[in-house]
Amino acid sequence: MDKMKKIIIYLEWGSILGLTFCVIWIFLILPIESSQGFPQKIMYLHVPTFIATYLAFFVVFAFSIAYLWKRDLMFDQIAKVSAEVGLIFCALLLVTGAIWGRPTWGTYWVWDARLTTTLLLFLIFMGYFLLRMSVSDRDKEARLASVLGIIGCLDIPIIHKSVEWWRTLHQPSTLFKVESGKASPSIPQELLNPLLASIIVILVFYLYLLILRFQSEKRKEELNQLITETQF
Repeated sequence: MDKMKKIIIYLEWGSILGLTFCVIWIFLILPIESSQGFPQKIMYLHVPTFIATYLAFFVVFAFSIAYLWKRDLMFDQIAKVSAEVGLIFCALLLVTGAIWGRPTWGTYWVWDARLTTTLLLFLIFMGYFLLRMSVSDRDKEARLASVLGIIGCLDIPIIHKSVEWWRTLHQPSTLFKVESGKASPSIPQELLNPLLASIIVILVFYLYLLILRFQSEKRKEELNQLITETQF
């Protein structure tokens, strides 16, 4: 068994065991929060998927720049698969936000600044994959997708700062509250610990999906290259 297969197996089992542990901790052990009740538990999925979405699209941003600089298709492959995983997390982010919003705001959706900019991010990367499917030349696909990926990721700082720039129903940062120049968690320790555990597990799960999809994409590219070579 090669090293990469071992890493994938470790990440797979880490994700399975970690997710199982978090579900038991959050839904069976952790007491129900007094002000929001049971819907508050959505936070332990919503916040980690938010962070995973940020990370996934930051990887797209970084490796898109790397591709345009070096013209190495491996960088484009990493950007592509991270965008795939990021799009899944972004969809999950929107869905969990809607589920949480129904009992909290009385509706599944409002045209809130953060919700709207997050939806815009999702639609940009839907267009990112439509662009890839519409271009037959592999190098041209990579170039155009890299440019769109970089532009799309510029929406992330807007999402992050939207609660400060506009009036919004969203609360300020859950994890960090800056007081006297020092950042500190704005939630009690008994709620913070399972949230941090959930974030770590979701990030491990993201890494597992990223490596798994990258291996698959690499084999696909090699097969396409082999087919092209045998046609001449």
